[in-house]
Amino acid sequence: MPDTDTIDGADAVAQAEPAPIAVVGLDAAPTALSARLASGAHPDAHRAFDLARETFVAGNRIDMGPLAASLGVDRTSVFRWVGNRDALLAEVLWSLAVPTLVQADRATAASAGAERVAALLTHFATDLIAAEYFRDFLRREPGRALRLLTTKASPIQRRYTATAEWLVRTHLGDDPFDGAIDPPTLAYLLVRVSESFTYADLIAGEEPSPDGARTAFRHLLRVA
Repeated sequence: MPDTDTIDGADAVAQAEPAPIAVVGLDAAPTALSARLASGAHPDAHRAFDLARETFVAGNRIDMGPLAASLGVDRTSVFRWVGNRDALLAEVLWSLAVPTLVQADRATAASAGAERVAALLTHFATDLIAAEYFRDFLRREPGRALRLLTTKASPIQRRYTATAEWLVRTHLGDDPFDGAIDPPTLAYLLVRVSESFTYADLIAGEEPSPDGARTAFRHLLRVA
């Protein structure tokens, strides 16, 4: 994920004119909290969410009790505004993934086709591996992190898979490689590759590897 200055800049652009890559995942897997935040009609939810996001980016654990205390309310109010801790964490994580995807999309704009998809996903994985506050979260709560990031327990994997499918259809068409594989299946495989190399330390006790991710993406996408 990008540094805080990059996040702030990408957020400002996304609010002004969202890029397609910034919205496709959220459209595919909305939640009660994402709907509240998008509507603009729930300022208390926004206030709680913004403070939780700041806490996370600072490298600290999001806890509902301290969050409520910082907001000057009780825990019941926070739960009513944003849901439970997992729901809040999932939206914070995705809100940080979006500017990272936007940044990767812009950085690879000179490429096309399968080369573009491979380069964009490599850029995204590299940023995730390099983001210290994200690695802090993985080290601090490995079990919860894997559950939220790589399973159906949260909307994150569904959003990432939908984004990958959008990339495949946009840059490879609806029949990739002359119909040898359909876009949803290829997208799922790309996401699993991304997860395997980004969370290698949690899954297999190995170092996360941007180079390994790049090689695997290019092989899967038949990039010479």
